[in-house]
Amino acid sequence: MPWGSARSGESSTASPAGRYRGILDSMDDLYRDYILEHYRRPHNFGVLDNPTTSYEGANPLCGDRITMMLGIADGIVREVAFTGRGCAISQASASLLTDEIKGKTVAEVEKMTPDMLLDLIGIDISPARLKCALLSLDTVAHALADEASADEASADEASADEASADLASAAQEEAGAQG
Repeated sequence: MPWGSARSGESSTASPAGRYRGILDSMDDLYRDYILEHYRRPHNFGVLDNPTTSYEGANPLCGDRITMMLGIADGIVREVAFTGRGCAISQASASLLTDEIKGKTVAEVEKMTPDMLLDLIGIDISPARLKCALLSLDTVAHALADEASADEASADEASADEASADLASAAQEEAGAQG
């Protein structure tokens, strides 16, 4: 039977648009199951013993809380874990995000956008649930910003220590030349 024809008595789902809608409904169900699976059995859930950086993010509107821990070495996210509690969307989002960023460079992780995370989630998110879905990405961004600040502070401290050592050395040389 051709695409455009419908037998008498068939429901509208027999039309191409109806069949397409049926496929989309099945895909929505599949993605809902996918989200629930990440919620029930989240990947990378737990605590890192010695994270390079960590940050706790919260959504005060609904009570979601996530702590992201990153183990960064040589500019690469080698380890990642999260703990927290909240709705299925926030927890599944964190699980999906940790899978996505593990093994990537810090620069690649910093370039992740909300749209990229929403694509990973794979279902339409209502405006009311958007903060839930993006909490994990916001938390990772804060953790990386804290890490960058700590690195800058360490570099500044090392430069200050080096400058102090140089001044002390110069003072000793000058004292030796006068004595």
